[in-house]
Amino acid sequence: MNENTINIIGAGLAGSEAALQFAARGWKVNLFEMRPTVTTEAHETGFCAELVCSNSLKSTRLDTGAGLLKGEINRMGCLLLGIAAECSVAAGHALAVDRLLFAQRVTEIITAHPSISYITEEVSALPAGKTIIATGPLSSDAIMESIRALIGANHLYFFDAIAPIVSTDSIDFSKIYSKDRYDKGEPDYLNSPFEKTDYLEFVEALSSGEKHEAHEFEDKFFQKVDFSFYENCIPVEEIARRGVDTLRHGVMRPMGLEDPKTGRKPYGVMQLRAENADRTAYNIVGCQTMLRYPEQKRIFRMIPGLENAEFLRYGSIHRNSFLDAPKVFNQDFSLKADPDIYVAGQLSGVEGYVESIASGMMIAMIICGEIEILPPETILGQLQRRLLDTEAKRMQPVNANFGLLPELENTIRDKKKKREALAERSLASLETYLHTRSI
Repeated sequence: MNENTINIIGAGLAGSEAALQFAARGWKVNLFEMRPTVTTEAHETGFCAELVCSNSLKSTRLDTGAGLLKGEINRMGCLLLGIAAECSVAAGHALAVDRLLFAQRVTEIITAHPSISYITEEVSALPAGKTIIATGPLSSDAIMESIRALIGANHLYFFDAIAPIVSTDSIDFSKIYSKDRYDKGEPDYLNSPFEKTDYLEFVEALSSGEKHEAHEFEDKFFQKVDFSFYENCIPVEEIARRGVDTLRHGVMRPMGLEDPKTGRKPYGVMQLRAENADRTAYNIVGCQTMLRYPEQKRIFRMIPGLENAEFLRYGSIHRNSFLDAPKVFNQDFSLKADPDIYVAGQLSGVEGYVESIASGMMIAMIICGEIEILPPETILGQLQRRLLDTEAKRMQPVNANFGLLPELENTIRDKKKKREALAERSLASLETYLHTRSI
């Protein structure tokens, strides 16, 4: 095999970004994607880079972890973020996309590229030569069996939940208002205000609603299911069970969302975010769930304005897979069991859309000999270090957050100013690193 040929298994965010990065450098890319021939529990199309949970790639502000990571990978030449910007929908300071338009556009670019061979078939046996496995948290049994045979039993898993989507024309807009928290930017979110009695009834319904049980998701890999959730993807009903006020201090926090009709702050607020550019559908923000479908219909229709909601997609539960990275990876994210096999995206242990994109880009640049481990002052550098941390007692998926970064030399007590200083340091450190490598 030519040394400038790479196999990439999985055309999700990590795989698509990696494919485009290699192709831009003149490599021949064989990009394999099992969809639409073989589907998953969460995907709805056969397109590349389909977003299956939220349509938001989170904040663009540099004083947020997600925003700083975007700043870093944009400087490094990320390609998918540019496509996402072209397919964006209004979401305040967040980068949200029309998920169908975004996936279609990525697929068009990939399939039209002369250096990329796009192969729609399931890979059950790992191919010879340099290969990146980017099959994501919903990897098929066939590919997981191949990985398991290669690395042994060093494999972990968790469960993830996705939120329901409702049709815009089924929303009662007389009960809902447009507003962003603290009036920052355009009013891109719809807000459903709760009185105290309505809120308490909603929380009680969530807490007592009939849900799917762990045994329903056991399979041949996980006969004894440790039914645990990644902290950022906890089902809304699980949050409700933590305490009656937990939701109104979290996803239903009313601060800065006063009702413009009354000027009064509601007891709690449920937000809805546009799913597409035409605003024909809205995602119920933060309501990822494992409730059974009839219960979702009953309970989410208790939200003011959604009494007659038409559900275009119900929330669902699915198994997410990832590897025990510190035990199975070399420093370049290849497998110790086979240094020609690399792992990118959520299967490697990163959590989140932008993190997956960053992972695909990073591994492509590592294989091309352009970078190694990035500076510790950067978010991406810290994500690398966490995945390779052999001292960690238990592997946990990791996402972009300021808690990963080392402290500043000078103490800054103001939280916003501290994050701004951390972001400035990160980008300066990255710039110096890339400059020394002529990037």
